[in-house]
Amino acid sequence: MKAIEITRPGPPDVLTLCERDTPAPREGEILVRVSAAGVNRPDMLQRQGFYAPPPGAPDIPGLEVAGVVAALGLGVTRWKVGDAVCALVPGGGYADYCLAHESNALPIPQGVSMREAAAIPETAFTVWSNVFERGGLKAGETLLVHGGSSGIGVTAIAFAKMFGARVVTTVGTAEKASRCLALGADVVVNYKEADFVAETLAATGGKGADVILDMVGGDYVQRNYACAAMDGRIVQIAFLRGQKAEIDLNPIMRKRLTHTGSTLRPRSPQEKAEIADALLKAVWPKLAEGSWRPTIDSTFPLADAAGAHRRMESSRHFGKIVLDV
Repeated sequence: MKAIEITRPGPPDVLTLCERDTPAPREGEILVRVSAAGVNRPDMLQRQGFYAPPPGAPDIPGLEVAGVVAALGLGVTRWKVGDAVCALVPGGGYADYCLAHESNALPIPQGVSMREAAAIPETAFTVWSNVFERGGLKAGETLLVHGGSSGIGVTAIAFAKMFGARVVTTVGTAEKASRCLALGADVVVNYKEADFVAETLAATGGKGADVILDMVGGDYVQRNYACAAMDGRIVQIAFLRGQKAEIDLNPIMRKRLTHTGSTLRPRSPQEKAEIADALLKAVWPKLAEGSWRPTIDSTFPLADAAGAHRRMESSRHFGKIVLDV
């Protein structure tokens, strides 16, 4: 099969098309003939040598795929050969074929394209587990999501509005601001021109955000505390500005804040299966009825995975980048 390998840690050009053996599904796994694969920032970190695959995962990058079930491992009961699925995988997505645990795959509803389906798992699993499960976002509350134009950001905006919350988000350009408003965000702050702390407090009548989804870290940590509401929950999923911060603990105590966080890739198939089941119940009906679709920025052929990574690193993208396999 054709696959993309990382020849050495480095820039996008180290992503090279190669030939690999087609993997055989183990117990509980399905083999997916991949039609499309999503591109995510963890893929870039792996390419740069900063995010090694978890034990047992392939060295081929790619954390989400959409395609057709080509073979079944021992004991698989959820799927049959020929079923159209999208799946969260621990690696191996940039290839003609990819293994997925049967419980980490979800059906592709009629009317949803393979490209759209490939853009769903990584962001949907991340947003649901962090915003709704760890952050406990409820209808009527306010979510502040940093990086509203990213794949995670556009999904967080959509999901929060879908379930009755208000959304404040940060972006870096006027064009991205207008597009986030079109997606349903209530307030969009251009962080290059305005202070998101002041704007969030103003948008909430001084109360602050109930849940903050942060992928920035660094100096944003203390500022998140400043614009969080009483009993606010800050959920950390990345740290683009650095994983270390000097903080004043007083707001945590005074506001009774919770600062938590998580990673997704290293979690067990069983843990991911619980998130998949929650998505199937809560989000998949919206997907099936057409009231929500992922936002696709651009598509690249598998052989030009390097171009897809360059697009992501430029930060000019809005929504998800997808590889056509």
